[in-house]
Amino acid sequence: MHHASDILLTLFIVFIAAQIGGEIAQRLKLPGVVGEIAAGCIVGPSVFGWITPDQIAVGTPLDVLAEIGVVLLLFAVGLETRLEDLKKVGKVAFLVGVLGVLVPFGMGGVWAHLSGFDWGKSLFVAAAFVATSAGITARVLQELNALQRTESKVILGAAVIDDILAMLLLGVVVSLQGGEGFNVMHLATTLVGAIGFIAVIGLGGARAMRWNSTWLDKPHGKHSALAVVLTLCLGLAYISTLFGLAAIIGAFLAGMIASETRQQHTLEKQVQPLLALLTPFFFVITGSKIDLHQLASADALIMLTVVTVIAIISKLAGGFLGALSLGKRSATLVGFGMVPRGEVGVVIASLGLAAGVFSDRMYAIIVAMSLLTAMVTPPVLAWLLKRGGDDSTQAPDVRG
Repeated sequence: MHHASDILLTLFIVFIAAQIGGEIAQRLKLPGVVGEIAAGCIVGPSVFGWITPDQIAVGTPLDVLAEIGVVLLLFAVGLETRLEDLKKVGKVAFLVGVLGVLVPFGMGGVWAHLSGFDWGKSLFVAAAFVATSAGITARVLQELNALQRTESKVILGAAVIDDILAMLLLGVVVSLQGGEGFNVMHLATTLVGAIGFIAVIGLGGARAMRWNSTWLDKPHGKHSALAVVLTLCLGLAYISTLFGLAAIIGAFLAGMIASETRQQHTLEKQVQPLLALLTPFFFVITGSKIDLHQLASADALIMLTVVTVIAIISKLAGGFLGALSLGKRSATLVGFGMVPRGEVGVVIASLGLAAGVFSDRMYAIIVAMSLLTAMVTPPVLAWLLKRGGDDSTQAPDVRG
């Protein structure tokens, strides 16, 4: 049982660390998310130890707050994303999502096998290279006021496809580790369910809200509309997990549905204080999950460097090839937008450790790779966006 005063002290430490880290990063002309992740490394178990491993375990107050924070972040991103905008980049987003999974999975699996893993375990390692952390890229794009760019729409659309394919691949490799074999029917059912959920909720919900959203105006409270759409956000976040998808996919769909209402801009303003309070917890906790002690050797650092380079190049290549129809500059931006692994890689690493596939060192390397990709991407994205200016906001219609 967590004592209330201990929990409050920990919340204070995490929140003030996020503010200091974010402020320092912004003064260094870096996105605030970089400072928040770095602050997590510093206050976490690896350096000062003000946050212990037990405090960030699954189901603890900090873990729950971090999950709520990223759910709200993707809801806010959805509020700025209209269905019609995503339709215009549908074909490109699909190609980016598919190639952004296949290329990292292939390169990660080959590297793992050449490093001494058998093919079964190599596929598990490869799964950690696959899934993009939409939360980190979304935060950077939001900070830089770039959510309306064509490349941003492609990244967000591809992230949904990426999540579905990553979930299926993870299901395959977990089954193989458990000796259950390859259950094609189960995977097909899961795929149909996930796609059906996104189609019915995303397409049907947005159209229904566009057709009639006047009922949101009927409650008389100042924040009644916000309360209604937040209820929708939490509900869809939960339902998406029942289909094997990340909770943030449901939250993003809820925001996209709410973006079709007449109160869109009011809702965007009202949700900002919640984001300021809760999203820093996600990024600080993400940074605190790395154990630097496992990397205190030349061999470990060399392996970490190789793994991180493969992770960056493979996602960049997949995203770049998928978005090449937008032009090389835009394709590069999309490729880097798909690079962060963040919490997704951490989750897969945890499953690998529990299954006996990863040693403690390999676990630390995969987690560190996930976090390094999360820290490298924001400044590169910021540089690419500033260098590119606004010329790609009017990219050609690539309706799929």
